Amino acid sequence: MGMNSMNRDDADQTRPSQKRDLPQLPQLLSAAHIRDLADGLGIRPTKQWGQNFVIDPNTIRRIVSLAELDGTEHVLEVGPGLGSLTLGLLDEAAKVTAVEIDPKLAAQLPETVAAMRPELAQNLTVIRQDALKLQEGSLNARVIGGESSRADATAMSGESDVSLGAPEVLVANLPYNVAVPVVLHLLQILPSLRKGLVMVQEEVADRMSAAPGSKIYGVPSVKAAWDTHMRKAGVVGKRVFWPEPRISSGLVRFDRHEPVSAQVTREEVFAVVDAAFAQRRKTLRAALAGLVGSGDAAAAALQEAGVDPSARGETLDVHAFARIAAALRQRQDDAA
Repeated sequence: MGMNSMNRDDADQTRPSQKRDLPQLPQLLSAAHIRDLADGLGIRPTKQWGQNFVIDPNTIRRIVSLAELDGTEHVLEVGPGLGSLTLGLLDEAAKVTAVEIDPKLAAQLPETVAAMRPELAQNLTVIRQDALKLQEGSLNARVIGGESSRADATAMSGESDVSLGAPEVLVANLPYNVAVPVVLHLLQILPSLRKGLVMVQEEVADRMSAAPGSKIYGVPSVKAAWDTHMRKAGVVGKRVFWPEPRISSGLVRFDRHEPVSAQVTREEVFAVVDAAFAQRRKTLRAALAGLVGSGDAAAAALQEAGVDPSARGETLDVHAFARIAAALRQRQDDAA
């Protein structure tokens, strides 16, 4: 028995392995990479800029997968940090424009990409700027700042502009403290954006995708719905970040659609939304009184829009706010 058993063992050892070689995934930044880069730059994540770096490659792959890129898109990334997500995006997109406010990080990012993805380095453009200060057309002009990845000499000398095109997709790990303003600002100035996936604080993700009537439905929910459909696409745990945040993050996917109304402007609707939610406990009649001059005028406009004056803002969808804005404009036109 012992000899037979030994022969079988010997045969097993000499039999060719049946395992298949799995395709090797492109290398992404690990926790060690991130800390080494930060140490080399003398950087410690700051609360001022809401810096929490992703240190888990599988989380990056998950984000890129949920963005559903087909390889032809121009992707806009805000707050690339040390480049964890940037590398993943370059693997799947035709072009990536990264907007980074931190001058050290903006200068380092092209070097990291050149070292880890030399064949894709030409597909990256880094803009050193505050995303909230980008204006319409800025991404079609020369690279902003002298420490960027493309055409530094051109940008500094004022010679011919660098054409960056119009980004179609927003994918970003957004700083928690400015996530909603950044998304709304970019949607306003970049009509080319047609979809996106952003990682934000989980509470913010819930508010951005909330439906009317829920306790967390508010200004971000309504404004986001003006020309996008937003949905929560998942949750990301705290341990994949450095430094580790206090709460989990949420992934929000959005798809662009036409504005809900062609009769009124975004600004007109947003003014009504801001007034309606300034004090959540107030009825719309009271909340909009300051906007139109009196409670009676507000009530009349609300009735013309088919909205109960005693309702509260959290019960209305964006279509109702658009009707209210249209009624307010009509009353102003009649009074002129």
